[in-house]
Amino acid sequence: MSTRLIRTALVSVTAVAAVGAAVLTAPVATAAGATGAKDTGHAATQDAMDKAVAAGVPGIVAETRDAHGVWKGTAGVADLTTQQPRGNGDRFRAGSTTKSLVSTVMLQLQAEGRVDLDATVDSYLPGVVRGNGHDGTKITVRQLMNHTSGIFNFTDDAAFRKAVMGIDFLQNRYDDWTPQQVIALALKNPPQFEPGTSWKYSNTNYLLVGLIIEKVTGNSYVEEIERRITRPLKMRATYFPGTDSEIPGPTRHYSTFEEEPGKTYDVTELNPSWAWAAGEMVTNSSDLNRFYTALFRGKLLRPAQLKQMMTPVETQGNLPRQRYGLGLIEYETSCGTKVWGHSGGIHGSSTQAFGTKDGKHMIALNFNGDFVGGGKNVVSAEFCTSAGTPAGS
Repeated sequence: MSTRLIRTALVSVTAVAAVGAAVLTAPVATAAGATGAKDTGHAATQDAMDKAVAAGVPGIVAETRDAHGVWKGTAGVADLTTQQPRGNGDRFRAGSTTKSLVSTVMLQLQAEGRVDLDATVDSYLPGVVRGNGHDGTKITVRQLMNHTSGIFNFTDDAAFRKAVMGIDFLQNRYDDWTPQQVIALALKNPPQFEPGTSWKYSNTNYLLVGLIIEKVTGNSYVEEIERRITRPLKMRATYFPGTDSEIPGPTRHYSTFEEEPGKTYDVTELNPSWAWAAGEMVTNSSDLNRFYTALFRGKLLRPAQLKQMMTPVETQGNLPRQRYGLGLIEYETSCGTKVWGHSGGIHGSSTQAFGTKDGKHMIALNFNGDFVGGGKNVVSAEFCTSAGTPAGS
């Protein structure tokens, strides 16, 4: 996957039931490649990680959960300068995996009777979606959530790409953005298609979803996620930085730019306010697995809402082997096994978090570089045997 694709991907119940540690923790087996510990059935996953590092990824961290327990693996380095290896608890920018949490909050609000997903965007945000053919009276909330709205993707805007996605980022990395500014920039462009007639990923959709959450609840979208998801699930490594440009821990994030091919830049520090509800989250592999396991096992949503979340639409060839639900991706692995979750890309960071529909087999991983693809290869390695047949969970 090209640098451009990884970055523009983001850059891919009435009451919440608290999930105790006994439900979501299991014995830990560390990767043989990292410590010399006995292999526990994840040799193919470790091999795929090692190959990605050999192809140029600075470092990788992964965690799996299955019937045998928790396996943690690493490859490569957290810091190209110090050569410190990646660690199992490393935090990273998770990009569009943020969307799964935002969507979960919206579906909880639906279950509470506070949001109608088939109501128009204009009914919640009157006059916000207007201009150049965009019309919020003809777009539903559900169409925002499954990317069938046709609203222009702000990360494809020429001015935004120049300021944030190209080498000018190095001068603009600390700039503040509001969601309203970013949405206005997107709406200077024509729609991608008429609402409901096709599919194309648009980060603008989830800025609007975040605004709807805030309009309905009177709280920030972050407060709602923390109250409903991260605190009950004890996701202690997860937070939403707002305008804070730093992230804790040793892991650095690395990018290259088309203007200076072959040169690698440390892009760890950045103000992610432009990503907001579309992709600002910082987390780690363990917390991502904790979230998706709880979600798939029905700990966060009622059955009717989880069914909606896992009802995908075709992506019209835009995401190969993938279909899109409501803030969730259904991915068909190389051996045909279908898994659910989300991917995320933002400057210097590429994340994959996927698992079986029942939540019994999960993987969450991160590359601390956005210039080499292959994250889905690691996912497929986890869910497929070396013979190319589905692996047991």
